[in-house]
Amino acid sequence: MEVKIAVVGLGRMGKRHVHTLLYRVPRARVVAVCTMEAHEIEWAKGNADTDVHAIQSLKAIDKGLHVIHQKPLNSELAEAQTVVDAARNNPHLRAMAGFSRCFDASYRDAAEKIHNGAVGKPFVVRSNTCDLLDGTGFFVGYAARNGGIFHHPELAENNDHNTVGVVEFWGGKIAYFYCSRTQAHGYDNNAVLADKLGMRNEVQPDYWQRFEDAFAPEAKEFTGSVLNNTEVPLPLETGMIVMKIGQALQHALLTREVVHFTKDGDRLN
Repeated sequence: MEVKIAVVGLGRMGKRHVHTLLYRVPRARVVAVCTMEAHEIEWAKGNADTDVHAIQSLKAIDKGLHVIHQKPLNSELAEAQTVVDAARNNPHLRAMAGFSRCFDASYRDAAEKIHNGAVGKPFVVRSNTCDLLDGTGFFVGYAARNGGIFHHPELAENNDHNTVGVVEFWGGKIAYFYCSRTQAHGYDNNAVLADKLGMRNEVQPDYWQRFEDAFAPEAKEFTGSVLNNTEVPLPLETGMIVMKIGQALQHALLTREVVHFTKDGDRLN
């Protein structure tokens, strides 16, 4: 059995998703890109600009299609919630929040070691994603519609900055994030786990080199969920949690105020 797929969006990442589906996902068959014929497609994959993610996913769900919805769910929480609600109202459809990093072998290896107690009980996760400075002008136009907390000289009016963000969770664990688009030496990504046994990290120089192999298992596992009628590995609700944290960090940056949440994840200010 195979799943017929329509891919919405053929930008820098959309093309890579199509290539992955064509050559690395045996049970997937790409039948359309950007335009769709409802009778030919069983699920749709969205890679377009962030501000149209929600409406595209809603239209796909309305047509009875399974959806893998690339992060973030949308630029606005309220619109993103409409996609989550639509998926809940259609439990016969598989709807997943796509994020390749969650399917990366090293991240999964770290998670497995944590769950198995191999690295002790972590209290800090420090992660940075720093892209090569773009001199072509592409990113400036891209960022205006796709959000984020990044620094680029031309993005000051969009409240994008070279920043670090600190999130303290109930129970005392801490996440430390550093995001930038102005690295001179290339893509600089690493995640550090700290516990009583010390600190560990791995570094790769290029984004696609670093995460290319994560896109295939993401698509394979979602395709398996569709064919086997099983739960998806990343429900849409996880995308909402990420958006809430991201918006809180943006608010804290602009107002210089600490944002507080309840234990249930409801924002207090």
